[in-house]
Amino acid sequence: MKTAMMGLMAALALVALAADMALVEPQDLVAQLASKPAVFQVGPNVLYRSKHIPGAVFAGPGREAAGLDLLKAAVEKMPRDREIVIYCGCCPWDRCPNVKPAAELLRQMGFTKAKVLHLPESFAANWIDKGFPVEH
Repeated sequence: MKTAMMGLMAALALVALAADMALVEPQDLVAQLASKPAVFQVGPNVLYRSKHIPGAVFAGPGREAAGLDLLKAAVEKMPRDREIVIYCGCCPWDRCPNVKPAAELLRQMGFTKAKVLHLPESFAANWIDKGFPVEH
């Protein structure tokens, strides 16, 4: 019963999170990489330094004020209709402390084409293990 309740709560959190943000699935982002969307990793630097999406820029953990400041500085001169994708992948999607604050910042700044990469389990499981491109 407790496990079922926790699963329901996680699903509801995911729905609430998704309602606030436009999502892009990993395979769809792979197809869009040639058009060079601005991609920002908003999770821990250790993950970024290990492996990240080609062309992605480290923008600091979204759960920290300093991370949000890095993201803001990175995007503030961009046109508000620029394609932007943020991702973290530190942990399962429904528990990620980084993507929602970063997405909210972009929304407040007026970015109309900002999306969040949907990584249900983690960057490793949903990107690296699928064989999608990475760089070090």
